[in-house]
Amino acid sequence: MAFGTSGHRGSSFESSFNELHVLSISQAICEYRRQQNIDGPLFMGFDTHALSAPAFASALEVLAANGVEVMVSAGNEYTPTPAVSHAILIYNRGRETGLADGIVITPSHNPPDSGGFKYNPPNGGPADTDVTKWIESRANDLLRSGAGAINRVGFARRGVPPPPTLTTTWKATW
Repeated sequence: MAFGTSGHRGSSFESSFNELHVLSISQAICEYRRQQNIDGPLFMGFDTHALSAPAFASALEVLAANGVEVMVSAGNEYTPTPAVSHAILIYNRGRETGLADGIVITPSHNPPDSGGFKYNPPNGGPADTDVTKWIESRANDLLRSGAGAINRVGFARRGVPPPPTLTTTWKATW
């Protein structure tokens, strides 16, 4: 799995974007957050690509298992990268601790047959190459290890509500 501008992109038709990729990247981001002491909420957005909803659900299972507070748009509105970036900046304004970061699933600049997973650090912008290299390396280690190395909680277990549809809110608003 390879990262480009702040994230990973691939096609499920070519086995370069699948659930194990999403799970591995999500776990790597959780570990990166711990390493960097990023302990505020994670703002998560998604767009209209076909792979967005299933990737969103899988990522939430990993984030929940790792104790990450996740914020999604009220009404499960589609949330492009600039909306997530803006939410991070507004939340972090004036803070020195408890900083937020974010994930955008399948950023809308991707072609229709591609899925994507993009990380935005607390500065709200695209992750620098040092960040993406760390996440990419760890995600590839996890990918080689298989799903057993990934913390994941199913929604049916632990009483966690199911992932949102486009008409319900799962977590919080910004």
